[in-house]
Amino acid sequence: MIPNYSSEALDAMGRAYPRPQLRRKEWISLNGEWDFALDRDGACAGPDAVVWDGRIKVPFAPETPASGIGAIGFFKACWYRRRTELPPLDANHRRLLHFGAIDYRATVWVDGILCGEHEGGYTPFTIDMTSLASCDCEIVVLAEDDPHDLAKPRGKQDWQVEPHSIWYPRTSGIWQTAWIEDVPSTWIGRVAYTPDLARWELGLEVWLAGESRDGLRLYATLTSGGKVLAADKYLVVKGEVHRRIALSDPGIDDSRNELLWSPHAPTLIDVQLALRDENGELTDEVRSYAALRSATVQGDRFLLNSRPYLLRMVLDQGYWPDTGLTAPNDEALRRDVELAKAMGFNGARKHQKIEDPRYLYWCDTLGLVVWGEMPSAYRFTRDSVERLSREWMAAIARDYSHPCIVAWVPINESWGVPNLPDNPRERHYVQALYHLTKTLDPTRPVIGNDGWESVATDIIGIHDYDDQPDRLRRRYRADEVLPRLFKRERPGGRLLVLAGTQHAELPLMLTEFGGIALARTAGQGGWGYAVSATPAEFAERFAKLLDVVRELGILSGFCYTQFADTYQEANGLVYADRTPKIPLLQIAAAIAGPVVARHDGLEQIEGQSVVDAEQP
Repeated sequence: MIPNYSSEALDAMGRAYPRPQLRRKEWISLNGEWDFALDRDGACAGPDAVVWDGRIKVPFAPETPASGIGAIGFFKACWYRRRTELPPLDANHRRLLHFGAIDYRATVWVDGILCGEHEGGYTPFTIDMTSLASCDCEIVVLAEDDPHDLAKPRGKQDWQVEPHSIWYPRTSGIWQTAWIEDVPSTWIGRVAYTPDLARWELGLEVWLAGESRDGLRLYATLTSGGKVLAADKYLVVKGEVHRRIALSDPGIDDSRNELLWSPHAPTLIDVQLALRDENGELTDEVRSYAALRSATVQGDRFLLNSRPYLLRMVLDQGYWPDTGLTAPNDEALRRDVELAKAMGFNGARKHQKIEDPRYLYWCDTLGLVVWGEMPSAYRFTRDSVERLSREWMAAIARDYSHPCIVAWVPINESWGVPNLPDNPRERHYVQALYHLTKTLDPTRPVIGNDGWESVATDIIGIHDYDDQPDRLRRRYRADEVLPRLFKRERPGGRLLVLAGTQHAELPLMLTEFGGIALARTAGQGGWGYAVSATPAEFAERFAKLLDVVRELGILSGFCYTQFADTYQEANGLVYADRTPKIPLLQIAAAIAGPVVARHDGLEQIEGQSVVDAEQP
């Protein structure tokens, strides 16, 4: 069942409630106009010394045109200020200030009082502002983001003045939704779900926040397709609930499949959580959702719901022309998921970005698997190890319950560990991240270092941008391919696995390839790994390449580069504004195969024929 969230209210910026798996009815969006000031040297002594000489539109980063600032060049910090009228706070309630993400280090004042700090540009944080805020309160945010610091997780954000090669404009300050909500003195702070298909159970974990209280009980109601699957109540012990909800097992696969989540049938379980006191009085209530889904590896195959599943993914950088890392609105996030599905993909590898939870919500509801990837730091230091590990843990905690996420990628292409083959410390670091991720989430595969030089992984990911299909066919042919690949072939000039790594029985995936550009954009300063002169040539080269990749039985999945043109990297299947370069049905026929594309109805998107959607 897809929760009926489509009718939920949007704020003035076209954004829905930003935390879809822990949703309350009432919230106050802080998106919109704020006072703003650049602090290029990061030398401003405090809020009282700021010269407020600009206005910015939150949540767009100051580097973007949509923010109204369009800042260029380097600056180390920026300041935000907003005066907000708030309704009176009910007795025995708390007032929480949430930020989806601020890059990189945030300091927050409310009514002139320092009330919180956070480090990490891709993960959320919350401040209890109850005792600080009047009904007419002033919120000030300092965002510090040294553009030259390569020891912090920064993903694709360039350290040079202008974007170069595969790196893009920087993102500073508030770039995801900011909002306020009122909660009871004891409230539901975090929820996590762990499906178990073998036992036909759903693990439920709930952590309360606020005042410690005795006698509280949690009421959990699970429904799907209008049917109640479970309605239980649990005693809250030391502010926590950890239970396994056994569902009625229908036994036969046909009936089981009706409740399983997959891209083809993204069935969700609606969850209502109510916290009540010893007298049965309602204390807190949230809406949520979960799913029954497993993602594992077995031998050399990836399994979804215990069955071999060929991953057909697209590399998605998650940038938009005028808004940078931030989607223009909620509809833009939904449209990206719909486009990926219409192109025949069943998954996306979100590259070097912890994506907005609303994107994951649309992947959950519409059916698109996701590889969650940590934005890289580019130096190997004690500081970079601590920063990345801390933020990676927060990202896993935030996204753990999304059924669309089927794998984790802590490191990409040895970025941040440049001497991996020769430096034992760097190898131990990648191994530690792999095992840390498996500790926090033992239910999903982990790719310790995607692309090459695997030292700890559940899947061997290969990045190979050879634009000659015949060479790819020879390189990955089935006969004796594994010994040759691991001993002789070096896509990208790198060994695929390092000595001592167990690899012979692991799934093998081509997790970056393609990157074909059109001359129209390549001639405007853009580039690709290969260039086609016309849309017809683009379609032909693309189809021939995918014909080879699809026939390589040794692969248990692939990921094409890339979804959309991104600044100077003009090798997308759609332009930066999401206009398809060739008809979507042609793309789908190449990605999924003509029979699958037709069978899955991929020629339709929002009721419009994708043939009609093509743009010359």
